[in-house]
Amino acid sequence: MSAENVKTVESLYAAFATGDIPTVLGALDPQVEWWEAENFIYAEGNPYVGPESVLQGVFMRLAMEWSNFAVTPKEVLDAGDTAIGQGHYSGTHKQTGKQVRAQFAHFFTFRDGKIVKFQQYTDTAQFKQAVAA
Repeated sequence: MSAENVKTVESLYAAFATGDIPTVLGALDPQVEWWEAENFIYAEGNPYVGPESVLQGVFMRLAMEWSNFAVTPKEVLDAGDTAIGQGHYSGTHKQTGKQVRAQFAHFFTFRDGKIVKFQQYTDTAQFKQAVAA
């Protein structure tokens, strides 16, 4: 099952890259707990519970506040019931014009083929600097 989890995460990164958010949301358990990194610019909603909460609290904000925001995975690692993605975020904050290129690690925990928990780790200081006027 863990190799299948890795393939699922790889396909979700590909879907996100093409703007196919319904596919990403469809992989989430109805009660998924989505955790943004502590001190991240969207962490005030932690944990986001359920796909709609993730859509409104994270994905819509990324789309509205950033130009050319990209999640570029380097690799996805098999850790049993968890798949770990690592790579870089990039984009330009629309209001400030400041760019980011920040490393990330994502921990996706699966149960019965659905993601039940997501935990993000990233360079939160870089994002805070990018959104500061």
